[in-house]
Order: sequence, then C-alpha cells, then structure tokens
Amino acid sequence: MSVENAVEAAVLHSDADGIRRITLNRPESANALRPQDRDRVIELLAEADAEFGIRVVVIDARGRHFCSGADIGGIAKSKEGKRVTDGMRRIMTGAQRLISAVLDCGKPVIAVVQGAAAGIGAHLALASDLVVAAEEATFVESFVRRGLVVDGGGAYLLPRRVGMQKAKELAFFGDKLPAAEAFALGLVNRVVPAAELASAADEFARRLAVSPTSSISLTKRLLNSSPDVDRSAAFLAEGMAQEIQSYAEDSGEGVRSFVERRPPEFRGW
Repeated sequence: MSVENAVEAAVLHSDADGIRRITLNRPESANALRPQDRDRVIELLAEADAEFGIRVVVIDARGRHFCSGADIGGIAKSKEGKRVTDGMRRIMTGAQRLISAVLDCGKPVIAVVQGAAAGIGAHLALASDLVVAAEEATFVESFVRRGLVVDGGGAYLLPRRVGMQKAKELAFFGDKLPAAEAFALGLVNRVVPAAELASAADEFARRLAVSPTSSISLTKRLLNSSPDVDRSAAFLAEGMAQEIQSYAEDSGEGVRSFVERRPPEFRGW
C-alpha cells in the first residue's frame, strides 16, 4: 500500500447531505495521530471550509478510543543533529495547526467521543464547537504522564473552557476526566449511552446541515474571539458581522419566512 493510500485508510471521510464526516481509523493504535494523519485531518477541514455544499463537519473515530493523542514514537528518537528550535517549530506547524484548523473552520465542527480522548485527542474534541460523548468517554491531559509540556493549544483552550484552577488541576495531575464530570464542567454538550451516541451526534449534524451556515460561521468567530478582546472590540466585530450577514441570501429568507409564517429554507449562504 502506498503512503498516500495508507493515510487515506487511516483517516476516512465522506460527504452526504451537507455533512462531512472525518473518521480516525487506526483503532489498533488507539487512533494515535501520526504527522501524516494530522495533516490529512487539517486538509479535510480546509476543504470543508471552502466547499459551499458542506455545512457541518463531524469528527469521529473507530474502535474503543477516540484519539489517544499524538503518535510519540518519533519523540523518543535521538536528538542528535537537532537544532534548539526544531521542537518548537514541530509543535507550531503540527499540533497547533490542527487545533487552529478546527477553531478557524467556517463550518460548525462536532466531535463524537466514544472512548478515551487524550492529549491532542482531548484538545481536538475541546476545540470543536459541539461535543457528544458516550458515558464511557474520558478526557485526559496526558502530557504530564510522559514528562511533556501541554501542547496543541491546551494552555489556551483549558482555562477558557473550565477556568484557571481546574485547568491547572487537569494539566498538573493528568487524571482521567469522566464524561459525566466533563458535562458538569461544560466541556461536553451531551452524554448518552454508547448505543445512542451516533444518533445523538447525527441529530446535531442534521440540524446544522439545514441551518444558515454563514450566520453560524460568523457567530462562531465572534464567540471564539470574545475571550481575547475587550468590549469595544467585541461590539465592533459584532456590528461588522451583522452588516456582512445582512447581505446573505439566508438573511432575506429568514425575514421572508417569518413574514409568511412558514419554516425557513436556508441554503447556507
């Protein structure tokens, strides 16, 4: 099997009814992400962002684990011949780029977590716009267990999701966070029995696939940037987003359907 075919087999994707599904498919390796797998996910997210026909992205996985993190086999290799900034460059162009691809994707992203989500796998879920988890799912900041510093945007995401004190607890100890506790902390939108996981995620995806996609895209950008700007900047961005969306076809359809007292038929632009 060629390298390209191997990557395609490790990261599956399909498009149907406005939904792009990206599936991690290395269950024998707990869906650990190799660099080529990570890059393929980034590529598929970028395609979804650019394709008008795709209105929502679902990220799921096969097997018992959602994603056990990065495939760290290469990290254990000799550092001989490496420059002092190589590690920093690897993280910035790798794990951080993956999380940015999720956060910056103009389509809503749903993570479907059936088992363990560890390290960059946990951050892949936390960066998503909606998270549906099975009761057996767990989230683990596994970096400290390996003597590593949290990466993949963890120091950015965690305090914004759970507050500074809980973020430090999770990062310092690397304890498993069960789905029920993740739900209580607001990290997860739904926790359901494993048998109901696919249907619960599909319900979210189907609803988003017939929603005003450009409206959701602009709203996503406003919400994601809000912790990092002051009120003046947030209000300005909100006003600009309102102006942009007012020219969208779906904006007109929303008003017409309200006046005509009928359900709207949004086209996504």
